Amino acid sequence: MADDTLELQASTTAWQIAMQEILRMVVRDLYQSHSEVAFTTHIKRLEEGAVDSIYSDLRLRGTDEWTETLVKEKATNIVTNLLTSFTFEQSDPRPRTT
Repeated sequence: MADDTLELQASTTAWQIAMQEILRMVVRDLYQSHSEVAFTTHIKRLEEGAVDSIYSDLRLRGTDEWTETLVKEKATNIVTNLLTSFTFEQSDPRPRTT
């Protein structure tokens, strides 16, 4: 049983890392050519939209109210921590040569 728990934790952690890195690349690619103000505004809008969606639309079947509240709080903390970890990086407009 302990091996199953460790494998589940490893899989969950791996999934979280993979999703974070994919999101980081998408956000960077989408906003690297905009101004820092536009970037920050978009990130804030994404955060607010995701948190609102978690609290208003997320329904967990087969769980009690306490568990659902806990999951929603953890999910919104992850959203906030992840999105606020992004920094603006202005891309170099010159074409790259290799």
